[in-house]
Amino acid sequence: MTYAIAPVEERRLLGIALVLIGFLFFTLIDTSSKWLSGQGFPTNQVVFLRYAVHFVLIIALFAPRRGTALVKTARPGLEIARGLCLLGSTITNFLAISVLPLTVTGSIAFTMPLMICALSVPFLGEKVGWRRWLAILVGFGGVLIIVRPGTEAFHPAALLSLLSAGFTAFYMLLTRKLAGVDSAATQQFYSAAIAVACITPFAFHGWMWPSDPATWVAFFMMGVAGVAGHMLVSIAHRLAPASVIAPFSYFQIVFLSISSWLIFNQPPDVWIFVGAPVVMGSGLYIWLRERKLQKQLSAPIE
Repeated sequence: MTYAIAPVEERRLLGIALVLIGFLFFTLIDTSSKWLSGQGFPTNQVVFLRYAVHFVLIIALFAPRRGTALVKTARPGLEIARGLCLLGSTITNFLAISVLPLTVTGSIAFTMPLMICALSVPFLGEKVGWRRWLAILVGFGGVLIIVRPGTEAFHPAALLSLLSAGFTAFYMLLTRKLAGVDSAATQQFYSAAIAVACITPFAFHGWMWPSDPATWVAFFMMGVAGVAGHMLVSIAHRLAPASVIAPFSYFQIVFLSISSWLIFNQPPDVWIFVGAPVVMGSGLYIWLRERKLQKQLSAPIE
């Protein structure tokens, strides 16, 4: 049995609203992870909770309607590699979050578009001109402003955030390769299933149970927020072009800053206000440059 993909609609404002809510859910994942780490939960258990709840929800939502079609994939190797990249991104991100403010990890995470641009040359065969290479270098200069290596403010966990962004970049490149090959539901199934299969053997060492209502909420929030966030972002891309949605991803740093300040009493320092705009500006420039090049390629020849 095949399942038709919902048609594309032109409802840009709704698409923007949904993508912003989606990034709010992604912020809840990081916030819940940091909360659990602060309560003494081991990272292996936090990662397990993130994907176990996600996996159960995917099965409950899609298996009754899709049956075995949910697990059928035309590119199992790519699905496995993609799932491992997402797991690597989550593990390194959660380890960094446990010791660094959300504003720092969030700012470093915005190097991901820069990495995708750089990696698209060897992996997708795309051409990147000198302007975009310069933007990539400037963006990483912004990261140096935030983490300040060689000073007392530098924490080695910043390297974990950078590694997390690298895993995410590979994950996104593999997602591009799977576009039009497997459905979004199948991709979500494999990303959750692979993570659960890999982390389960280590999940129950030092297992803890929540001792207060707030921790119980965080206990289940990561998986719920993961499913909700991915679904909302997927729907948003059906309602509005990617070129319209892409810049709004940077609003997540606002959500992370609010969470970091109000929940963990870690307001952004002055270097975040200097470095983060450099990183985001570089990413926006690359997006604008790619959009311009795409328009030139699609322009009719007279």
